[in-house]
Formats: sequence, structure tokens, C-alpha cells
Amino acid sequence: MTDLASLKNQQIRLAARPVGMTTRENWQFTTEPVTEPAEGEVLVKTLYLSLDPAMRGWMNEGKSYIPPVGIGEVMRAGGIGKVVASRHAGFTPGDLVSGSLGVQEYKQFSAEEIKRSGLFRIDPRLGTPTQWLNVLGMPGMTGYFGLMDVGQPKPGETLVVSGAAGAVGQTVGQLAKIKGCRVVGIAGGPEKCAWVVQELGFDACIDYKNGDVREGLKTHCPDGVDIYFDNVGGEILDHVLARLRRKARIIICGAISQYNSTTAVEGPKNYLSLLVNRARMEGIVVFDYADRYPEAIAEMAQYLKDGRMKSREDVVVGLETFPETLVKLFTGGNFGKLVLQVASD
Repeated sequence: MTDLASLKNQQIRLAARPVGMTTRENWQFTTEPVTEPAEGEVLVKTLYLSLDPAMRGWMNEGKSYIPPVGIGEVMRAGGIGKVVASRHAGFTPGDLVSGSLGVQEYKQFSAEEIKRSGLFRIDPRLGTPTQWLNVLGMPGMTGYFGLMDVGQPKPGETLVVSGAAGAVGQTVGQLAKIKGCRVVGIAGGPEKCAWVVQELGFDACIDYKNGDVREGLKTHCPDGVDIYFDNVGGEILDHVLARLRRKARIIICGAISQYNSTTAVEGPKNYLSLLVNRARMEGIVVFDYADRYPEAIAEMAQYLKDGRMKSREDVVVGLETFPETLVKLFTGGNFGKLVLQVASD
């Protein structure tokens, strides 16, 4: 039995809104005591945190699909943890759970928070804890519903996905191959490009750091692009817009190239291609599909089990490394889904 009175909760709070890239000065490290859960509450020990590009947007003031993190608040983050104490009928000490844990060692969930944040038990038979933050987690759900609901892939179509070696990109490309598409990735560096082709089975990959994206698209998509899953925005989006086929679909998932810009976000210059090609561009916010996660988890867990899908995570150890580890997302320093390990199971 854990003596809760002896535990301390290390937390990382937003100290100041970043301008451009985040630095250690944007964060405040605090410690508070861990308390016994009240009736209906659950105390969870954080094991792994999901670090995602969307976190940069959550730090900005202004209206978005989710309220910004307040100054002085624990930084928002999804994660996998272990129940250490429970006074809630749905959870037992030892349960592995997924939920909005925040960048901290322990999270106490009220009954209302459990209902609102969707804290749920994970089944370790379907995947490892880090896979539950990747293919079976928010990035996988984003890739699944963005591709299947917005992209509506058909066998024989050509799909291009940027950020191909990242968390969302790896799921999108593999799923599109399973659905019968020709898949072209865009990634940074020869190692990442080789991995998505040789390990994940993409048909081709364009190295945006060492090659010409426009020429690469001409070479690998000679007949044009039917579906573009956009994780980066900016110039690469314009290059793909120039290659659209009639009735093409563009899924706007993110614009990582713009997140740390200190000037206004650049919109697409080639947007008239949507008109000429009778194409459409639609945004995807994964939380809209929360009630359908189980169907996507069941399908992709089967793909993991039978080897048709792989899940690569880049795990960095130590809560104290959070400020520097987060920046890896925006410099291309991570290879696979970026995960912060807070504690061992």
C-alpha cells in the first residue's frame, strides 16, 4: 500500500506565453503534496506523457477549438498512468489508464473530471503503453478519422502525407496502404524517408530537407494527388495544391511549420486550385470523434497484432527534460511519436 502522505507531486506550469519557440523560461517547476482521493475520485501516477505539436497552440491566448492553458496552470498533456488510489467504482488500484494527466507526476481526478476528460482503462493486451499514446491514442485517432471520414480513400488513389515519420503521419500512410492507396510521404532527412518506405511500406518518400518537394511530387505523383493529409502547412501545402486531381480532398490536421512563427500565419497561395479541380479542404479536430474511438482502436489493434501496422515511439526519460524535449517536435529532432517517460511501471 502506497503511503500517499509521503508523496510529492512535481509539476510543470505555464509561466509565460511563448513568442516563437518555447524556452525553459516559459515554464515554472512546482511541488505540492499528494492527497487522498475523496469519494468518487481517483489518484493516478503518470507513467508516460504524449508530446504533440498541438500543445504549442494551447499555449497561445485567443479563441480555438479548446481553451488555452492559463498562466500558472499545469501544462495540458494526455498520458498513460497507473491508478494508485481510488474511491470511484469504475477504477481499481493497479489499473492502467489513459486521460488528460498534465505535465506532472500525479493527477487527482474528480468524478466530474473523469466524466469530462474521458479517463478510461487501457487494455495492455491490445498494445504497449506507448502504443496507446501513438497508433491507439490521440495521434492514431486523428489519422484514422481524418483519413477515413474526411479523406474517404478509394483503392488506387494517390495519397500524400507530410510529417510522414511523425505520430499522425505514420498511421495515415500505413492505413492508406491497407485501404489500397498509393502512398507518398514527405519527411525530413534520409533516415526518416528510408524508414517510411522500407519499414512502413510507403511507395515513396520526399526528403524536404535535402530535396525539392515540387520536383519530388512531379516524379512520384505523375498523375496528380487525390488526397493530401497536411500536418505542416506553409510552402509544402502550396506545392501539393499545384498537383491536385479533380475532386481531390485535403485534410488540414496541423501546420507545424507555422506554429512558432512570430509573424502572421501564412495561408495557401495556390488555393484557387481547389476551384479549378472541384477539390475540397477540411479541418480535423480529433475530439469531435471521441464517441467513436473504440471502433478505430479495435480495427488498428488488429492491424498491429497481424503485423500490417507498426508503431514507432521516440521515448525521452525524465519529467525535468520536458522544456527541451517539447522543442524536438518543431526542429524535427524526434523520430516517431514523441513520448516523455515520467516514471517506470
